[in-house]
Amino acid sequence: MRELARGANHKLTKNDFEQLSEFRFQMRRFERFSENAAHEEGITPLQYLLLLHIRGFPDRDWASVGELAERLQAQHHGVVALVSRCETLGFVRRQVSETDRRQVEVHLEKPGNEILDKLAQMHRTELQLLQGAFQVPQIKY
Repeated sequence: MRELARGANHKLTKNDFEQLSEFRFQMRRFERFSENAAHEEGITPLQYLLLLHIRGFPDRDWASVGELAERLQAQHHGVVALVSRCETLGFVRRQVSETDRRQVEVHLEKPGNEILDKLAQMHRTELQLLQGAFQVPQIKY
């Protein structure tokens, strides 16, 4: 909606639509690759993203459920259920924060790190193959 608000007075050209289409195609192609890779490793795409966002959280080795919900663009209660499933599989563990007892930290466990390492390498290779094909559309506002 932000794009529409900023560009309300700009009429999109055929080239603009082609760029948007190509961008969405490349983005979806990468998402499909990611979904298939996760399934091949025996986890769901959301489980992969949860592990990725825990390990990739800036400046620390854990993330709170609220932070993970933001990263996943998901509802808090849904992320709690996702964390529970990953905890059952041994991928993560919950830990009450030592500095704020109300906050629960989600940490990666060894099996979670191992599967994440494998999947991240596969994703890195795929992104290298897409280099140049995956570009943000150059639409003038």
